[in-house]
Amino acid sequence: MAVHEQSHRAAGFHPSSRRHRTASAIAVSEELDTRTARAHVLASLRILTGFVFLWAFLDKTFGLGYATASGKGWADGGSPAKGFLSSVAAGPMQSTFHAWAGEPWADSLFMLGLLGIGVAVMTGVALRPAAVAGTAMLALMWLAEWPPAKHLSNGSPSMSTNPFADYHLIYAAALVAVAAAGAGATWGLGRHWARLPIVRDHTWLR
Repeated sequence: MAVHEQSHRAAGFHPSSRRHRTASAIAVSEELDTRTARAHVLASLRILTGFVFLWAFLDKTFGLGYATASGKGWADGGSPAKGFLSSVAAGPMQSTFHAWAGEPWADSLFMLGLLGIGVAVMTGVALRPAAVAGTAMLALMWLAEWPPAKHLSNGSPSMSTNPFADYHLIYAAALVAVAAAGAGATWGLGRHWARLPIVRDHTWLR
């Protein structure tokens, strides 16, 4: 009799086991949902950040009438970096930036950087090199605007709203974040890029 009852209990229904399996399934589903949401958020950040660079290139190349007036674009013979560099009025590199203003090499490096970073980040390829190049470019732009200054060299207020954190640092942080997270795999060509032999052999190209 005891053997029969023990066998019956062992073969019987176990609600706790079913609840455990259900809870585990829910936990796995929630984890997958979280990962998907995270991937979509990072992909959105990547595309928007890349568009900032790509749009700047297009506007400065063709004079689309936003930051660059029509007929003043690079394609029209204008100097895309001259206006910005020549207007630097604060910071330790003021004279250096003035010397660079209007130089063909400065214009070329600036525009090629905008194009390369914009295309790479929007498509999700070469995010690590793009993050390095973009951070270097943004650091130079931060130095040119020099947020720590309360006054410009002529004594007028600089209108700086923060002595350190400005939009250049935010963009740089976004570049580093999407590169570190490998955000090119979602809504991008990151997976295809990572399968290339040269990229597999040199992971810094991812």
